Amino acid sequence: MNRKGICAALVICLCSRWTLSAMAADETDVLVQLYEKYEADFAAIEHVNDIEKYGYTVFEDESHLVVLETFGEEEVQVLPIMDDTYHRLAVLIADSSGNILYKTNRLEMNYKWLGQLEQPNIGLLSISFRDMNQDGLRDITLITNCQNKTGEYADKTYKVGDVLFQCDGSFYRDWRISDKINRFSMNKSIDFITSYVRDGVSTEILYTATTLDELLENGFEIFQQQSYYRNFEKHGRLLVVPGIIKMKEYNVFMIYLVNEQGNIVWSFQPMEDYDNLYALKGMDSRDDLDGDGMKDLLVLSRFSYAGPDGSMVVDTVCDIYYQRTDGFEEDTEFKAFYQINDDDKVKVSDLVPLIREFWGWKTEE
Repeated sequence: MNRKGICAALVICLCSRWTLSAMAADETDVLVQLYEKYEADFAAIEHVNDIEKYGYTVFEDESHLVVLETFGEEEVQVLPIMDDTYHRLAVLIADSSGNILYKTNRLEMNYKWLGQLEQPNIGLLSISFRDMNQDGLRDITLITNCQNKTGEYADKTYKVGDVLFQCDGSFYRDWRISDKINRFSMNKSIDFITSYVRDGVSTEILYTATTLDELLENGFEIFQQQSYYRNFEKHGRLLVVPGIIKMKEYNVFMIYLVNEQGNIVWSFQPMEDYDNLYALKGMDSRDDLDGDGMKDLLVLSRFSYAGPDGSMVVDTVCDIYYQRTDGFEEDTEFKAFYQINDDDKVKVSDLVPLIREFWGWKTEE
């Protein structure tokens, strides 16, 4: 296969949701040419002095001198760099003279927008050097901040993590590990990723369990004071089960509805992209909130996350799930209308009349 054929194959890989038959021939040619130039520029980086020349910026604060065992006994420079045009991350390893010993741009965070060269990386959050697979060699763990321009998550920042495993003067990725890190929200910090990759603790069960017993067998801790049976009009008598799985210093929060046979029939994820459940302030599933005659679920939580300077930030969040004939629908309208002041001592009982008023219920004079 010639060079253009190889690049076309790579473009097909990038465009896994497309087919070439769905793309105009000229569009395909342009994309191939752009990808060829991007790869040629990256291949041309042979010394640290070439980085800026070929359109990359070094993350100086996240560049480190490290002994990587299979690269020799001397320290090498590990340089994370970002392509200024397409915002694709790369990792370089250079010797003391600045010569590039190893480089890769085959990273999980470079494949978030399928079919595009441009990617949503807006910065490198952290990089770490730990033995993740316990073979005595330091591996590289990376987390970037990303932000979509359009769609449901437009302008929301989220994290993407990846691990490069050291081996014989090189590194390799296990795409299955990278996929699970990000698909099951285990990308919140280096410690979080380490807990999964090295120690084998995982949040996957939160998303794949079909019974309450499966959750409990895998370390799920129920908040017993907030767990009770409730008769949901369209779904019968169900046990409301809020709880957490602990990973390092993080509490990963989920809520389940479980039938009398112990099967999970619905789940809720109020935590979304927050790092940690700081406190569950209260829940309510006794009331109809939107006036359709069916009980809804109201959850008031405090979630924490790392701010731009690394300090902990805590938000108070109100989540509402409206009962429907085919399940539950997450609220977006009241949440956008009513902003909770974190200084307020708001309680669940304070929110019920406010939500009802929002949906047009008459209030007592």
